[in-house]
Amino acid sequence: MKFVDLFCGIGGFRQALSDLGHKCVFSCDLDKDSRATYEANYGEKPAGDILQIKTSIIPEHNILCAGFPCQSFSISGKQNGFEDARGTLFHEIIRIAGYHQPEILLLENVKNYKSHAGGETLSKTIHLLNEIGYSVYYEVLNSSRYGVAQKRERIYFVCFRKDLNHAGFNFPAPLDKTIYLQDCLLPKGDSRLENLFIQRSDLKMSNCLPGKLENKPLRIGTIGKGGQGERIYSPKGHAITLSAFGGGVGAKTGLYLVGDRIRRLHPEECRRLMGFPDSFSLHPKQNVSFKQFGNSVVVPVIRSIFESVEEHLSPGKLKAA
Repeated sequence: MKFVDLFCGIGGFRQALSDLGHKCVFSCDLDKDSRATYEANYGEKPAGDILQIKTSIIPEHNILCAGFPCQSFSISGKQNGFEDARGTLFHEIIRIAGYHQPEILLLENVKNYKSHAGGETLSKTIHLLNEIGYSVYYEVLNSSRYGVAQKRERIYFVCFRKDLNHAGFNFPAPLDKTIYLQDCLLPKGDSRLENLFIQRSDLKMSNCLPGKLENKPLRIGTIGKGGQGERIYSPKGHAITLSAFGGGVGAKTGLYLVGDRIRRLHPEECRRLMGFPDSFSLHPKQNVSFKQFGNSVVVPVIRSIFESVEEHLSPGKLKAA
């Protein structure tokens, strides 16, 4: 099937659907650094500002993918929702889907989208999608349950065009797979890690460190006042949510006790925590790379969801775009 990759970032949707044999026919993103990373990995430079893209020039497609901008719904932002200029970008999805009528929409946003504005944002979203002819299913999934060593809770939407006459949809069950942060770390002594180590005099560590492996973040200490970006975790558990923004000495990745030293994660480790392949090329600037992974979707989760979509649809139900 053919798909479009809106607000594509560095290509998490593209990676997942391409892994399943589907073909991307259009991509776009406003951020120039994301477009550069996308082009380096997929050989295609995405178009720019979606507000400037005429609906008619977007190729016909079966699937519309979009991890639409989340800052206006995130608990780490001002939560202005649709009142925020970034929030109104959801209406660009409505514009394009309403015109092209792809069979499936696959959307992602932050967990807080579900409860934002007392549920009014979610209700409005479902209403708008229903108006243009789609049945809407949504679920909050945690990446920790889908073969990724990162706690990352996100809301996912799977929308079927109503004339497909589908009979409900179930999101994928958690995978029977265990993986921990320690499995994703670069080897001790790797020269790329040197600028990531932290030395502080206001360090407070737990007297009892974890003895067993667990599929969740295991907090073992703090730096400073212990706010966001000042908490220390064990690699025997999972990483905290990678973030594009946020402050503190452990900003964007969190802090971890690796061996006998405390450090942030390396972008290569972030790549692994987002499920991108070993061959994925990182942006040459470390801070840009952190931001890009913090903004991305988790590849294995998207892949699992769309595998469920494929199983749900009977053979031949989708026309060729």
